[in-house]
Amino acid sequence: MKFIVLLIDALNLIRRVDAARRNHAGSPAGSSVDACAQSLTRAVNECAPTHAVCVFEGTGTSFRTELYPGYKAGRSPMPSDLQRDIPAIKQAFLNMGIASVEKDCVEADDVIATLASKIEAARGCAVILSTDKVFLQLLSDSIRVRDHFARHYLDQAYVRDKFQVESAQMADLLALAGDPTNNIPGVPSVGRKTAARLLRDYSSLGNVLAHAPQIKGPAGKAIREHGSDALLFLQLTRLKKDIDLGLNLRSFRYRRT
Repeated sequence: MKFIVLLIDALNLIRRVDAARRNHAGSPAGSSVDACAQSLTRAVNECAPTHAVCVFEGTGTSFRTELYPGYKAGRSPMPSDLQRDIPAIKQAFLNMGIASVEKDCVEADDVIATLASKIEAARGCAVILSTDKVFLQLLSDSIRVRDHFARHYLDQAYVRDKFQVESAQMADLLALAGDPTNNIPGVPSVGRKTAARLLRDYSSLGNVLAHAPQIKGPAGKAIREHGSDALLFLQLTRLKKDIDLGLNLRSFRYRRT
């Protein structure tokens, strides 16, 4: 039987749980520490992993911000009371038997992508617990993405139905159409439907750019004028799978406490 590693996108989980526990006046109801621990307990009960780890954002500037200073600009800051609770939340997770990791100047997304790729190479199964669509580019027989709050897996059929592309084309789609969540504007005049159609026709962003002279209308003009921008955005939307982490999978062994 394959070993199953639950890779938790920690801040995605924590901020979603925190938002749910606040009332309409903006005041928190109950303990964020308890709410997060309860939510993660449900996740491990539903996913039944053999290993589990919470991945947090590292401190410092990532390569994406260096490439594109506007990356993630305009995001709402974490509420100050939740920020103060993060160490206690990490300790609560550790008390459950789940350690937290982070790497300076590296985004949690890339740490998760690297771990998932290593788990796949070791013939294990990685389950990424996140609602972030960026992880859909990693989908395979051995890498799954779970929407913890909707309680279902986001599979290839989900990607085809919602985005009209294959999972392997998700980074290209976001580079062309943009990703407002991360303040990536995409190519002007190329919305998500147009980007999906172009990727169905030409398979990849590289092929779209190679065939740009043949693409008619405002979209074709924009692609010809903003091809270099699209390639930059692809560097922002494509996850890295080769980060040197220095981590040993055995340290993530999950034993119910």
